[in-house]
Amino acid sequence: MPPHEIRDAAGFIASMQRLKERSGLTYRELEERAARSGDVLARSTLADILRRTSLPRPEVLAAFVRACGEGEHVDAWLAARDRLAAASTILALFRCGRQAEALQVYERARRRLADELGVDPGSSLRRLYERILAGDPELAAPRAAAPPATTKPADKNGTVVNPPMARQLVPRLLPPDLSLFVGREDEMDEARRLLGEERPGPVTLLVTGPAGVGKTAFAVRTGHLLASRFPDGQLHADLRGFGDEPAEPFTVLGTFLRALGIPGGTVPAELTGRVHLYRTLLAGRQMLVVLDNAASAQQVSDLLPSGMRCATIITSRTTMAELGGRRLPLGVLGPATGLDLLREMLGRDRTDAESGAARSIVETCGGLPLAVWVAAARLAARPHWPLAKVARALADEQRKLDELTVGHIAVRASLELTYQQISAADQHALRMIALLPGPSFAAWALAALLDAGLSEAEAVLDDLVEVHLVQIGSVNATGIRYQLHDLVRLFGRERAEQDVPERQREAALTRLLGASLHLADLAADTLSVDFQGISQLDLASWRLAAAEADQLLADPLAWFNDERQFLIDVAEQALDGTEGVAPAAGLATALTTLFQVGSHFDDWERLQNRALKAALSSGDRHSAAKVHRCLGELTTILDRYPEALDHFEQALLLAEGQGPTYRASATAGLAYVYRLLGQYSLAVLHFEEAAEFAESAGNVNCLVYATNGLGVIDLEQGRVEAAIARFTKCLRVSQVAGYRPGEAQALRCLGQSHRELGAYPAAADAYRQAAAISEDLGDRLSATHATCWLGDILVRQGEHREGRRLLARSLWTYREFGNLWGEAATLYALAEAQLAVGRSVPARRRAEAAVRLWRQIGSNRWLAVGLHTLAEAHALAGDPTAATRARDEAEEVRTV
Repeated sequence: MPPHEIRDAAGFIASMQRLKERSGLTYRELEERAARSGDVLARSTLADILRRTSLPRPEVLAAFVRACGEGEHVDAWLAARDRLAAASTILALFRCGRQAEALQVYERARRRLADELGVDPGSSLRRLYERILAGDPELAAPRAAAPPATTKPADKNGTVVNPPMARQLVPRLLPPDLSLFVGREDEMDEARRLLGEERPGPVTLLVTGPAGVGKTAFAVRTGHLLASRFPDGQLHADLRGFGDEPAEPFTVLGTFLRALGIPGGTVPAELTGRVHLYRTLLAGRQMLVVLDNAASAQQVSDLLPSGMRCATIITSRTTMAELGGRRLPLGVLGPATGLDLLREMLGRDRTDAESGAARSIVETCGGLPLAVWVAAARLAARPHWPLAKVARALADEQRKLDELTVGHIAVRASLELTYQQISAADQHALRMIALLPGPSFAAWALAALLDAGLSEAEAVLDDLVEVHLVQIGSVNATGIRYQLHDLVRLFGRERAEQDVPERQREAALTRLLGASLHLADLAADTLSVDFQGISQLDLASWRLAAAEADQLLADPLAWFNDERQFLIDVAEQALDGTEGVAPAAGLATALTTLFQVGSHFDDWERLQNRALKAALSSGDRHSAAKVHRCLGELTTILDRYPEALDHFEQALLLAEGQGPTYRASATAGLAYVYRLLGQYSLAVLHFEEAAEFAESAGNVNCLVYATNGLGVIDLEQGRVEAAIARFTKCLRVSQVAGYRPGEAQALRCLGQSHRELGAYPAAADAYRQAAAISEDLGDRLSATHATCWLGDILVRQGEHREGRRLLARSLWTYREFGNLWGEAATLYALAEAQLAVGRSVPARRRAEAAVRLWRQIGSNRWLAVGLHTLAEAHALAGDPTAATRARDEAEEVRTV
């Protein structure tokens, strides 16, 4: 049945079941398919949905339809679901006597369907709208009869007895609705949908979230909005689950029974009797029960009504995994909603007059409603205070928690309640997490801080997530990343300073640095990119178990993309600390390969310049030498050749005590710069020296690099056959050693050799292979080198359109990376492409731009090549004088 023909929720689920059957996929296969598309579709969730008769969430539905191979029909399924959900809500509101709200729901649904999915509301939904508009009495649901007076509850022993005559009171125990309530529109709509629908059996909604996020206010507001849906009354209890004296179910039941009309003297004296009488009285009623601030499922289990038309809202700082029912997590407020809360409390004029300070208050409070409320309450009580006064105070981390106090309400006290309820081990873990340099982290970082295994750290984090002291930030290819709210971090640091000796804190941070260093080095080694001789494994003071490290680094590039900022933060924190410069500088240099492959040049330069300064200040020549080596590589990539020469020369001057692998890498880097500058004799001297060092050290990667450099010099000096022999050797050695970057580089250079010989098909094939390897490694810059020359070859083969497309794409990539040499090479190739089709003006412009860049870089060999192309462009344009001038300059440059 097409989605638009489905008439009710049961039919909708049946259609989903048929769609799954047609796909022929198991629940596990659907979950795996969804994950490959970037969707989350837990098989347990899907199995539960297909057993129920209620509509699934939109994101789950969309993921399911895509996983079944029906991606083009996702919008149709979503539209059908929205129509059914809207119809159910509209009908429920009308039956509760809330016709105006029912009509508003229709209007919202109609706009959403039109704006987001581009469809109309459908005939069924329109007819329901028209009937409600006309007040059709046939739509009204019959009101349930009150329970008969002869209902027989049980006594304290469970024996059925004649109950005391309960007056049919309608309890209204909800606290007054808050006049100050902003945001939460989506969550409120979801709560009203879940609790407002007619469904078999009692409904339980668990509202979860961290301390201070506004769970109580949300539950009270929801209860008042749904009051007409529960005409037999609303019960409410603050269970004080995280306080010193949590409420006992026995006591709460006594309060509820008296509110339901049971005389105080006849309330059963045993818990079992109270539970039986309570559930008997609610069996036939439409009652809402709000259980606020619950600590566990055990605390609420006896308070849940069993009446088919009852509903319960529970608020808790824990997720209560063992509790059945729906869950609705509340997060912190967004910036706009946080500002709305300030405006409500302080007035729009006062808030907007200091809009910058207002935004700062919301930001430093991390969007936590309680924190924003406390800050605003202090300002409201002091109308003479400027907002900037509080903003400045909150910006000081030493004062922030002290400032977030008004009267008996304090953010610190709220967090303390949760903290005191968790185990000593979990308290210690929170104190350690608070020492981390940033808010986002993975479980391995906590393992290092605790000196524990990865599984133990993950178990502790599960406990902290359960009570919302730690939050799930994201789930990536390499695992879960966790987050710590800024105010929780400050609270944790306070407790760490009070309860953990400084020596233990320093030891924990030393282990964290060691683990970071170990994993970064292993990631670089796994990529087989390290020809630099800067391995830092000897500095790693703490390591994960080998199996755990292998699990984390199954995809080293993905791991680094997830951890890049965290690793930088760890290195910078260590450079500021007292653990010693060598390990901190070691981490900075260990990240070189990962920075290079990912083209994170700004991070690379900033971090290593800082590490170099620290190493030189402390007199650590060993660390300074390695940082110089890495910065030489960076400045070469960025075409800053004088700086690169200085870094490599300093790296060699400070190399006392360094092994041949390190000397080989620094010498090869120096040779490479000399080659780019056209100083071939010096380049050959250093490449040959680097090859000797590499061979003596057994460093295949550096040997390939140096040999390849000698081949490029052969090629640039016209010795093409000798160059091909060197490149072929590099390719063979790289393939045997599994050194894929060397393989890509050799293929690019073979492509250049074939280009010089006019063997364009062979050149194009070599460039394509090189680009594929570099793309697979995630090295965009190296892939662009190959793509650029492939575009040049395609132009020479007459495939002008495709060639110019690849060259244009390469030009933008080079400009993105700030690679001047690559940009000049691409402009030169584009000039050649324009000459090939007889376009003199664009050819001249491109050639002039290439010449300017090569002149700026100081690369004489390629400057001469560019001037020759410029001369051809002038000649094609009919300007022989300019053409002669360009040729003469090219000859002058060649002889320098």
